[in-house]
Amino acid sequence: MKKFIAFCGLDCETCEARLATINNDDKQRKKVAELWSELNGVEITPDMINCSGCRIEGVKTPYCDSLCPIRQCALERQVETCGSCGELEKCEKVGMIIGNNPDALQNLRV
Repeated sequence: MKKFIAFCGLDCETCEARLATINNDDKQRKKVAELWSELNGVEITPDMINCSGCRIEGVKTPYCDSLCPIRQCALERQVETCGSCGELEKCEKVGMIIGNNPDALQNLRV
């Protein structure tokens, strides 16, 4: 499994927050913060847009670090990703991601 595949199957290598972080791009952080604020109906500030990747050591966005129920569950169960959990097909937590993103499901099945 690629190390940049998140617990939910999303590819952190293409995540705009991670790209802003590794490129130290404040303009990109501002853009991502504005978009995510609009999409989520909460205020997200550019200083919150710092992430190394879901399963990578290092900084995480506040949501990914402590609020994401998928990441918290996977850490608690000590699974590599949700793909190695026996409840993948019936899990409501990861269901929203894999139901809307066939690539995420494929990443978990690899």
